[in-house]
Amino acid sequence: MRLTPGHRHCGSAGAVLGIAALAGWLGGCTSGQYYAAKLPPELAAPAVENMEAIDLSHLVHNPTNSDGIDRGDVLDVSMVTNYSTLTSTTTPVRVADNGTADVPLIGPVAVAGLDVEAAERAIAAAAVNRGIFQKPYITVALGKPRSNRITVIGAVKAPGVYSLPRGSCSLLAALVAAGGLVEESGPDVEIRHSAAGLLAGAGTPPPAVPQAVRVDLAKAAAEGDRQYPVFDGDVVLVRRRVLKPIYVLGLVQKPGEYHLPANQNLQVLDALAMAGDRSTQLADKVVVIRRLPGRPEPALIELSVREAKSNGRANLRLAPGDIVSVEDTPITAVARACTDVLRFSVGGAWTVF
Repeated sequence: MRLTPGHRHCGSAGAVLGIAALAGWLGGCTSGQYYAAKLPPELAAPAVENMEAIDLSHLVHNPTNSDGIDRGDVLDVSMVTNYSTLTSTTTPVRVADNGTADVPLIGPVAVAGLDVEAAERAIAAAAVNRGIFQKPYITVALGKPRSNRITVIGAVKAPGVYSLPRGSCSLLAALVAAGGLVEESGPDVEIRHSAAGLLAGAGTPPPAVPQAVRVDLAKAAAEGDRQYPVFDGDVVLVRRRVLKPIYVLGLVQKPGEYHLPANQNLQVLDALAMAGDRSTQLADKVVVIRRLPGRPEPALIELSVREAKSNGRANLRLAPGDIVSVEDTPITAVARACTDVLRFSVGGAWTVF
C-alpha cells in the first residue's frame, strides 16, 4: 500500500506527553472495549472513496441534436425570392427568449426546438401564408450556437468560468473544462442553479428543480441513472475532503500526529510504519481509541500486531481522529528493565573483587 510521506510529527516531549495524557483520559471513560477481529459493523471506520478510480463517464448528460435550434442561437437565414435572377440575401437572425426568429420581411417564426431543415420549412410556410412570397427558397445555417457560462470552484485543477455549448452542458463537461478533480477532492459536489439559468434552460422556473442540487459523485457514478445538467450562470462547487489526523503513540519510534491519505484506506500496520515501527518488537498489544458519532464516550478497540499480520480483519481500518497506542505490557516492561540494566552495566564503573 502506498503511504503518504507528508505528515506532521510531534517531535517535542511535551507534545507526546499531551497526546498520551489525552489517551489516558479517554481510556478512563469509554463506551466499551472491543476486539478488532470481531468489531461490530456500526463501529467500523467508513471506507475511503478513491476519487481517482471513479468512472465519471456515467455522469454524461444526453446532448441535444447538434443541429437543434435553441434560444439565443444566431441563425444565418438565406432567401431566394427571384428565380429569374436567382437573387439571394443572407441575414443573421438571433432566436429570442420566446423561441421565435424575427426573419426580415417575413416576421417572427417559431423555430426553437427545430432542426435546421424543419426551420427552413417553417420560415417558407410563414412567408407563403402571410402572402409575402409565393415560392421562396429558404436555407438556414446555425451560425453561432449559444453557450452557457459556468463557474467551477473548489477542489478542481483549474477553477474558473467556462463557456460550454448549451446542447452538451453537463456536470461532467464542467468538471472536464476545469481540468478534473484534484487529489483532495471529496465526493460531495453542489450545483447552485441561478434563477436566470433555470428560466433559460427550462422555459419557466420548474418547481421540481431546486436552486441547489447536491451530488455524491461516487454514488452517482455507480448508479448512472440520473442526469445532471447545468445552466447559464450556474456555479459548480467541488468540496475538499478534510480529514482529521490520527495520533500514534506509545512504544513507537516516532510518536505524533499523522495525516490520513486522501484516496486510500489506512490500517493499523500502515500507521505503525508511518511512525517508524515499534520501539521494541516485543510490543504486540495495540489499542485504538475511537470517537463515535452520537456517542459521548469513545470506544477502545484492541488488537494484536502478530494477528494483524496474519489476519486481515484484525488489521483494523482507521477512521479520522483515531488514536493508536502501542501498549506497554509486563513482557515489554521486563525487556525494557533488562535493557536498562545492561546499558548501565556496560556504561557504569563497577568494581569487580
